[in-house]
Amino acid sequence: MARWCYRHRLVVLLLWVGALFGLGFSASTAGTDYANVFSLPDTDSKKAYDLMEKAFPARAGDTDTVVWKVDEGTVRDQDVRSRIQPALEKIADMKGVGGVTSPYADDADGGGAGQISRDGRIAYAQITFADQANAVPKELVQDVVDTARDAERGGLEVELGGQAIQRVQEPPTGLAEMVGLVAAAIVLFLAFGSLFAMLLPLAVAVFGVGTGLFSTQLLSHVTDIPDLAPLLSSLIGLGVGIDYALFIVTRHRKGILRGVPPEEAAVTALNTSGRAVLFAGGTVCIALAGMLVTNLRFLDGVVVGTSLTVVLSVLAATTLLPALLGFLGPRVLSRKQRRRLAAEGPEEERTSGPAARWSAGVQRRPRTIAALALVVMAVLALPVLSLHLGATDQGNDDASTTTRKAYDLLAEGFGPGFNGPLQVVVEGTDTTALVKGIEDAPGVAQAAPLPPAQGVTVIQVVPTTSPQSEETDALIDRLRDDVIPKAGVTAHVGGVTAVSKDFATVTGDRLPLFVATIIGLGFLLLLIAFRSLVVPLTAAVMNLIAAAASFGVLVAVFQWGWGLELLGLGKEGPINAFLPVIMLSLLFGLSMDYQVFLVSRMHEEWVHTRDNARAVRVGLAETSRVINSAALIMVCVFLAFVLSGDAGAAMAGVGLAAAVALDAFILRTALVPAAMHLLGASNWWLPVWLEKRLPHLAVEPKEEDVTASAAPGDGPATVVHGFVRDTSGDPVEDASVALLSKGGRPLDQVTSLADGSYVLSVPAPGTYLLSATAASYTTQARQVTVVDEPLVHDVELAEMSEVN
Repeated sequence: MARWCYRHRLVVLLLWVGALFGLGFSASTAGTDYANVFSLPDTDSKKAYDLMEKAFPARAGDTDTVVWKVDEGTVRDQDVRSRIQPALEKIADMKGVGGVTSPYADDADGGGAGQISRDGRIAYAQITFADQANAVPKELVQDVVDTARDAERGGLEVELGGQAIQRVQEPPTGLAEMVGLVAAAIVLFLAFGSLFAMLLPLAVAVFGVGTGLFSTQLLSHVTDIPDLAPLLSSLIGLGVGIDYALFIVTRHRKGILRGVPPEEAAVTALNTSGRAVLFAGGTVCIALAGMLVTNLRFLDGVVVGTSLTVVLSVLAATTLLPALLGFLGPRVLSRKQRRRLAAEGPEEERTSGPAARWSAGVQRRPRTIAALALVVMAVLALPVLSLHLGATDQGNDDASTTTRKAYDLLAEGFGPGFNGPLQVVVEGTDTTALVKGIEDAPGVAQAAPLPPAQGVTVIQVVPTTSPQSEETDALIDRLRDDVIPKAGVTAHVGGVTAVSKDFATVTGDRLPLFVATIIGLGFLLLLIAFRSLVVPLTAAVMNLIAAAASFGVLVAVFQWGWGLELLGLGKEGPINAFLPVIMLSLLFGLSMDYQVFLVSRMHEEWVHTRDNARAVRVGLAETSRVINSAALIMVCVFLAFVLSGDAGAAMAGVGLAAAVALDAFILRTALVPAAMHLLGASNWWLPVWLEKRLPHLAVEPKEEDVTASAAPGDGPATVVHGFVRDTSGDPVEDASVALLSKGGRPLDQVTSLADGSYVLSVPAPGTYLLSATAASYTTQARQVTVVDEPLVHDVELAEMSEVN
């Protein structure tokens, strides 16, 4: 397939361009229909919601709030009322606004007293839109904000809160993605030193993420997909799309530098790193699908969106990328590399530089390095012991936003619990005893029954503590376990705060099953791929260590507030209840990627040499640089989502950035290789009986066995010899002539003599690549098939000027 895509590159490119623009046009025409469906079967808050939906079906639209405060006097003063009331009336007349509940509507009868604080300095009005927040046009919301804010003057502050209002303060869509792409481009340019090579992974990521997002948008019309799904899809899609292309392009460039023709180098890269990419993408999708075992309907849409984007990113890396490599040819190398290749010939296979020195250092001191890495990870994991799951709200927004200011004003005027009232839904209209019991319960600031409808009564309960407080969680338990049973009625505690608590409880209860599922699946995949029990076991332990440390960082930043102001992420609060499941899925999937790319090279060396120390040293030296580059790109992409304006995406971005950095720079670069040195040959142990029963799955194909040749059976070593001449027939002296395996592994290299002659050693009969180059001449490469006798093969080189 890689060769077909390389040779039919224009067709492949046109198909991808057509798919991107076709899906984009369809998605823009159809629009979006994202839906945040929190379905929590068999929970108390879900039963309360079902009763309310039955009794009050009209209350379907989003309700937002306008809050105002005076520095002097009261909000009842005529000069204040004359500015606020016309603004509220104008908002009420806007198309798409269902109604406005004002504290001035029945002020003469005292009907609006509940919407005015006791000191009379703060008041609020409720705006009910005709649709849910995600369906309210942003133009309408902006008109509401502008109309309300126009009523401000010196001494009168006006702020707005609510989900619809929050949407208009978000940064422009795509800002986070653009920042992430720019950061990734810088890292790629530093890694490759070539503009064209830098653009390849970015192009693959853009096509993969673009088609994935447009497809997800279209799917939102046929299934429930939350509005967080496209953000997470672009987050993970950009990361894996760039990384997968990076691995393939790196292997392709290495092949060209060793003298392999560009087409053969591309085919080899796809047949080796491309297979690893397919395997890695599959593991990410499996890890994402693990979310389904939680049976949380909200996450189903996230699985669909992210998995689809990953699949399309893998497809782009394995089809579009070889086509783009075909367009570039040798220009995938930098000009300096192309000049050096022409002047000095193919590079020998050698590993040097910082990566090789670090790998040798790990081999010398495995115990010290393993101990230091474990201490660092343990210290970072300590904060996870105080993990508190819940839900962020507008009280966690940045202090400069109008939603945060409105939240703080309501807490100041009506108490911290006012921003998260509980709704006790009663089947029946006799609520006297229950209301009395709720009012007397510790932690209750106010309880007021609303007029009953269809035999259902709703009691609005305002706690004395904030929605995110653990005391509020304790109040919910107290109402359910003590107050309601004592009243002798059938009632359920609902509301946003109760839903968040139940969601956190359900998530926490199902988390062990989820973790066991994805670890078990990952263990089986690595077991089959590497034919070892120790390698997958080590990977599972490392993944748990990475998860603990990354959640420790998350708790320290978002729950304890360390660095929140520096990042501009508002106020500390609980960790979103859905985040552990999403983060663990992505973390386990991405960790598996790095484990596959690292260990597959070690396994390849182990198969050839049966020397564990050499296998670990060579594998780390040859893969650590590309793994670290890939990780740095992912960190940049993930951190860019701090700019998304979505608290959930920002939290996921910081958490995943920390997880990838710790996984790549500490675990895969230090702890894993150190542990493998300490374990020795037992890394590759597998019982014989299990080996016979396991299916065979090659992540990267073994270097093509040089004894698999045109001539059957094993034969003696032989030679390839001949002359290197130019197009005029004159001998070319000092030409570099190399023999490589079909996979690109250098086997022998010589320099032609004054008469142009050369002799290369051949280890055994088989099919090889023979490459020749000289200063001022083009590189020439041909496949040669050697049987059990010496092969004569003359090489003709064309001068650069003749080609130009």
